[in-house]
Amino acid sequence: MQAAVISEADGGWELREVPTPRPGPGEVLVRVRASGLCVNDSLAPAGMVPGHEPAGEVVEVGPGVTTRRVGDRVGTTWVRATCGRCDYCRLGLPVTGQAAFACAASTQTGYTVPGGHAEYMVLGADETVLLPDGLAFELAAPILCAGYTAWSALRAAEPAPHERIAVLGIGAVGHLAVQFAHACGLETIAMTSSPAKHDLARRLGADGVVADGAQLRAAGGADVILATGRSYPAGVDAMTGLRPGGRLVLSGLDPAGTFTIPSMSRALPFVGLRLQVTGSTHNGPQYLREALDLVAEGKVTPMVETFPKEQVATAAERVAKGDVRFRAVVTY
Repeated sequence: MQAAVISEADGGWELREVPTPRPGPGEVLVRVRASGLCVNDSLAPAGMVPGHEPAGEVVEVGPGVTTRRVGDRVGTTWVRATCGRCDYCRLGLPVTGQAAFACAASTQTGYTVPGGHAEYMVLGADETVLLPDGLAFELAAPILCAGYTAWSALRAAEPAPHERIAVLGIGAVGHLAVQFAHACGLETIAMTSSPAKHDLARRLGADGVVADGAQLRAAGGADVILATGRSYPAGVDAMTGLRPGGRLVLSGLDPAGTFTIPSMSRALPFVGLRLQVTGSTHNGPQYLREALDLVAEGKVTPMVETFPKEQVATAAERVAKGDVRFRAVVTY
């Protein structure tokens, strides 16, 4: 089969012929049809088949599999399983993105085991999620990480119907977060420093657009801010636009920045306003199913650029440069 592999020479992506895997007990073989390409795929080790947003159909089931059948349309996520033995696993929690940071040896698609940028991949049957009927693979793929992240963040904020939501960063995750909030009937403000994205943000469902925390505060503030980008300093700045009792949800990882509570010179006191900061990742399979259903119902539509597998290296280069609006999806 053909698969994209991270080159050991320069870290670039190249399409290679590799052996087709076969499913063992409890496993299924999936014919990958589409796989999203995330900027974090660059963190995969050399020699790895990357990709943690694969969608396709089951073409073979291994011994003992009863929950999946040939022809099932499925996807999988970034964290698929835990070691089952460490202190974290002894808590008995469901498999979520949290396990990537807390489990001693979690199974991570495209990082610790081969990922989805390949014609075929083997998965545990219980590591797959059924895709809604009629949902195109190219639209399902981004929801398996970016959409899962955005919806989990919104649900973690627990917004009340009357509350106002601000989405910081209109990118792969943020453009979906705006749509999810709008689909829930929540007043939604987009926060972006890019004037070129203002009209787009409104088309996605934003009721207004601001550039930073000061503009958000001047526009009346927000009860919830979903920080979907990678910059903690941007999240700190945005936080100055929170209303009393407001919540900031951090759903991105800043590789260099440090999150600090804004000083009293920049905003009213954090303690006095009873503000909250919450971390959020892939918060549970039920949220992934909800996000997929919203897309299948046409209430949310990922903006994707599709590439054939022969152009996977080009797609990876464009993602690294931030030159894709908003998710690159490679078809296999």
